[in-house]
Amino acid sequence: MEERKKSFETDKPLILISNDDGFEAKGIKALVDMVKDFGDVIVCAPESGRSGSSRAFTMDVLRLNHISTEDNVQTWSCSGTPVDCVKMAYSELCPRKPSLVLSGINHGDNASTNAHYSGTVGVVIEGAMKSIPSIAFSLCDYDTDADFSPLDKIVRRFVALALEKGMPHYSCLNINVPKTILHDEIKFCRMAHGNWHKEVEKCHHPTRGYDYYWMCGYYQNDEIEATDTDAWAISHGYVAVTPITVELTDFDYLNRLKTMSIN
Repeated sequence: MEERKKSFETDKPLILISNDDGFEAKGIKALVDMVKDFGDVIVCAPESGRSGSSRAFTMDVLRLNHISTEDNVQTWSCSGTPVDCVKMAYSELCPRKPSLVLSGINHGDNASTNAHYSGTVGVVIEGAMKSIPSIAFSLCDYDTDADFSPLDKIVRRFVALALEKGMPHYSCLNINVPKTILHDEIKFCRMAHGNWHKEVEKCHHPTRGYDYYWMCGYYQNDEIEATDTDAWAISHGYVAVTPITVELTDFDYLNRLKTMSIN
């Protein structure tokens, strides 16, 4: 482990990459190819798909396995969640503090309030908590063999920007790309508001006699007409870039509470 750390002790930027689709996903391999000329790359991603992991981490035994080292790219798998992968890589694999944390490229979008459930977004929030510029990339195509090549210019543009300009403390970017990009213009937008409906399906096992449940349902955008949201941008063929923050405080409500006679 220590010898592999020493092999990355250079003055190049160090880029840490993870995802929630697993280290063998086509999207993460495409992302590595797009950014490996920017610096040294460490990939640490789940052993298998961990979609919907959000900010979960494991309070149990974890396994870390070296997959390959090719030129300036090391690839590792971790038995835990996407957040576990960032924590493990930061602690055990990185010879220095990463210059950038990247997540994706996710197979499917992580727009609107769905970002709260996303393991892809969980990765970059973890990076932001460590004061590292962090970017999540998602393609609105759930096909395991999706074509990620249209993202090349987008990824390289924002990686270069983050390495040059950095990001505000506790902030990161959530970038969602439509399956078919219809416009060169990039939309900088807020998260759309929406909800899931009919989220649980109850079933009965025909031979064993017990009930079981599936998490399912459908997502409904509650702001269909709002043109300043990520959901609107994606549905109209724009790349949607949403800055998000680790800060959860509702400052408007905080100020209102201060004016109320509660005590």
